[in-house]
Amino acid sequence: MLYISGIEKRFGGRVVLGSVSLRIEAGEYVAVVGESGVGKSTLLNIIAGLESPDSGDVLFENININTLGDDARTRLRRDRFGFVFQAFHVLPHLAVQQNVGLPLLLRGIVPDQIQLRTRKQLAAVGLAGRESSMPRELSGGELQRVAIARALVGEPGLVLADEPTGNLDQDNARQVLELLRGQVKAHRAAGILVTHSEAAAATCDRRYRLTSAGLAPLE
Repeated sequence: MLYISGIEKRFGGRVVLGSVSLRIEAGEYVAVVGESGVGKSTLLNIIAGLESPDSGDVLFENININTLGDDARTRLRRDRFGFVFQAFHVLPHLAVQQNVGLPLLLRGIVPDQIQLRTRKQLAAVGLAGRESSMPRELSGGELQRVAIARALVGEPGLVLADEPTGNLDQDNARQVLELLRGQVKAHRAAGILVTHSEAAAATCDRRYRLTSAGLAPLE
């Protein structure tokens, strides 16, 4: 599903990522743990094709992302990737169902199908009946549920989560982590959670610590 081989990245002569390699199959949920500034977000950006590595390859579904042009990378992200961030990135002027349906709208899905799929996904994250609510009416935990629904409504093959509980209290963080894991598994996606929290990482199937030298398995 996803194969990362020998990824290296430097900024101003400083090694940020050194020989990072990782393989993730469909339905696997993997954590990458590291302190702020160690390169976790850079790694996700390279996997998503938003940045290019200095060396190494990222293959997703046998497609080498490094060899794609900008338009092809954009289409791949739109059609096959789902993203969940620390900041919810929910558009304040759109209702919940409209926010969740945006990826489908961008793909040209017909309105009836968008409505059907968004309602189903909102029910899966515990927000049935909140389709018409505005973001200002939701709690932080509910907003992150909206973000998870939006990331998964397009049935992506790869889900990338960057500190998704950083803005949540302990109880909401636990609920969101359980929900995210369950949804990755339900969709048979490959999932990567990057976090500074080993407690959050414990919800994943495999855990690795990221340093400038690469990835090391966590026991």
